[in-house]
Amino acid sequence: MGTSFADYCATQDARNEIQLNVRKWTLMLCDALENNFKQSHPKSDPYKFHIEEGRKYLKVLMETNSQSSSVHAFVDKKTGEVYKAASWKAPAKGVRFDLRLIEQREWLFENADWAGSYLYIR
Repeated sequence: MGTSFADYCATQDARNEIQLNVRKWTLMLCDALENNFKQSHPKSDPYKFHIEEGRKYLKVLMETNSQSSSVHAFVDKKTGEVYKAASWKAPAKGVRFDLRLIEQREWLFENADWAGSYLYIR
């Protein structure tokens, strides 16, 4: 038997809420990365971290004052899974963190470093 329209609406609302939270947590990750860079290099011009939205992923970009940029990480828009960047267009295989899990999210915000060493598989 198929799902009712009310059930569909309820699950759609839940999916939309997760996607909004994933965006919020990704912005919080950008803030944590900028703060880490400022603490590590207090006298240099800070790197800026921001999000570029794609079809499937939120791309976390690191930009210098000379306007050169590189991909720092990818975050799946639907699931909140964080990946290390393999290239400008694609993430590396293997989920590094899941932003939906409170314990992993808190560890990530406390330990994320601007150079990306936290993204390597331990």
